[in-house]
Amino acid sequence: MKTYLIEKYGDRSAVRAAELPDPRPGPEDVLVEIHAASVNPLDFKIRDGAFKRILPYRLPLVLGNDLAGVVVRVGSAVTRFAVGDEVYARPDKDRIGTFAELIAVHQDDLAPKPAALTMAQAASLPLVALTAWQALVERAQVRPGQKVLVHGGSGGVGTVALQLARHLGAHVATTASAANADLVGELGADVVVDYRTQDFERLLDGYDVVLDTLGGQTLEKSLRVLEPGGRAISIAGPPDADFAREIGANPFLRQAMNALSFTTRRRAERHGVTYSFLFMKADGDQLREITRLVDAGKIRPVVDRVFPFDRTRDAMEYAEEGRAKAGKVVVAMK
Repeated sequence: MKTYLIEKYGDRSAVRAAELPDPRPGPEDVLVEIHAASVNPLDFKIRDGAFKRILPYRLPLVLGNDLAGVVVRVGSAVTRFAVGDEVYARPDKDRIGTFAELIAVHQDDLAPKPAALTMAQAASLPLVALTAWQALVERAQVRPGQKVLVHGGSGGVGTVALQLARHLGAHVATTASAANADLVGELGADVVVDYRTQDFERLLDGYDVVLDTLGGQTLEKSLRVLEPGGRAISIAGPPDADFAREIGANPFLRQAMNALSFTTRRRAERHGVTYSFLFMKADGDQLREITRLVDAGKIRPVVDRVFPFDRTRDAMEYAEEGRAKAGKVVVAMK
């Protein structure tokens, strides 16, 4: 099968096209013919080696973290899918590789593709939608009337998180460029802060939840717009000990991650709020809930551009350079 992979960690030049043997599904695996996959910042971080200590992948490694496609074979113990089913997924972190023609995915990580979506639209959703769900539903347990701030509202995670927060009944604020103000307003933002000309810390206060997609100074300021007891959940800030436990890290690595997040956690404590790092996990059942929301018209994908499979490197470069105006960049195999 055709793939795009890395044989060593490095910059964008490390990614190359290569032929590999077709994957062999295990008893509980589903073999999926991939029709589309989307590009995520996680792809660049994995390629660069940013996670090599906590996600020790075996090289060569096929890149790509979410997909939409059709089931072509099922393992002997598979009960939830049949050949011909249209599905989408974010494979488990240890079994990535969606920049390829085929992939074997555990049945528990798959969900039926939303009926109204094209393959490209469906492929744009799994990783970012699961991130939004795990932040706002699973971890923050957002309730009607609460105030939620989503940073980077026009980005991949942001476009879904705004819609989900609105569905949950929250009052929603976001940071975005003036050019995307109308879009993020349509997606659910009640308040839009132009990050280029306005300081969100001066304009917002009393928030219950912040979903931080940017890290750095943005995360530090976010702690100060939360009300006492509020929660800052970051996908870009320093990892913490809870995350280390989730991935089964050894005691040394747990201690190192705890140290990395010490300053942020201490600042949060001073403001009477909490900080946690989120690294989303594959979950087919949660993705089924997201499918229902999509089919009900509560969540819609935002796709900036679709590239053909033979231009996967161009798609990654386009996304990495920040040329997407809003939403996701997708690679189409079919």
